[in-house]
Amino acid sequence: MKWFSWKTALMIVLGMVACGLLFLIFLLQKPVPERITYGVSFNTPYARELGLNWREAYDAVLDELEVRHLRLAAHWPMVEPRPSIYNFEELDYQVERAEEVGAEVVLAIGRRLPRWPECHIPEWVDKLSEEQVKQRQVEYVTAVVERYKHSPAIKIWQVENEPFLTVFAYEHCGRLDKDLLDEEIALVKKLDGTRPILLTDSGNLGSWIGSFSRGDMFGTSVYVHFWNPELGQFRTLLPPWFYRVKDNFMRLLYGDKPTVLIELSAEPWLIEPIVEVPIETQFTRMNLEKFVDILSYAEDTRYDMQYLWGAEWWYWLHLQGESEMWEYSKTLYVD
Repeated sequence: MKWFSWKTALMIVLGMVACGLLFLIFLLQKPVPERITYGVSFNTPYARELGLNWREAYDAVLDELEVRHLRLAAHWPMVEPRPSIYNFEELDYQVERAEEVGAEVVLAIGRRLPRWPECHIPEWVDKLSEEQVKQRQVEYVTAVVERYKHSPAIKIWQVENEPFLTVFAYEHCGRLDKDLLDEEIALVKKLDGTRPILLTDSGNLGSWIGSFSRGDMFGTSVYVHFWNPELGQFRTLLPPWFYRVKDNFMRLLYGDKPTVLIELSAEPWLIEPIVEVPIETQFTRMNLEKFVDILSYAEDTRYDMQYLWGAEWWYWLHLQGESEMWEYSKTLYVD
């Protein structure tokens, strides 16, 4: 009887392991795309931080790189620098130029948007109560959607950026107000029911559950090369197939929906402004060899739509006479 019990238990364990392996093999399946379409994120405040003429940089992205898939950000302080005084100069130019060249735009709106410090809030809201800030945020989102919902270039609304990544930049963002996030999503759907809503989460640190379950589309970030003062430089330990497994598991839980690689980092990981760091140091953190490695890694995730992160830096380097990244990136956008 003891022998039988031991053998039965072993068979159960082996059966569970076999089922687990079969389930993992199932989750690993994702078609190899016939081709990868590359886009870029472009960020006006970041271009200014680099000392660039943002129009010149943006035009170069469209005309020299010939990028036709863009992620733009309607940063609240840029759009509403003073209460109820809206400035659409930057976004108008970018959207109109996208229309001219036939580019497709993901327009990110909300309080938490791409680039440090993650949450971008006008200084004038500091004097308002929490409820007043929420109301003004809703009004700003409404103004942006109403202005651009008739543009043929806008294809997707991104609501907030990695809103559930609360462990990152908590000192600037605080806790996530899920009710406000859901209100923003419902508002955008009400204002424009013709376009899908994209929600995003970190590929390295996020669970994906909150964003995947809420959006019509889902976007993940992928970071391959890192640096910090304690550990120095290191490459991600996550294999590319990890993203396939996670993607398929979310689909089982929340249904099939389009997914994209929305932020593929190809710029140096720094804790100081780039313009204050010697180019030699920058190239130890990100260079052409690492760029090629990142693209190879991302190819194995099998996302057919990938938005690169760092075009403003490539252009800044180009103006310094360091054009390797800029010239190589041109090859990615040739049909």
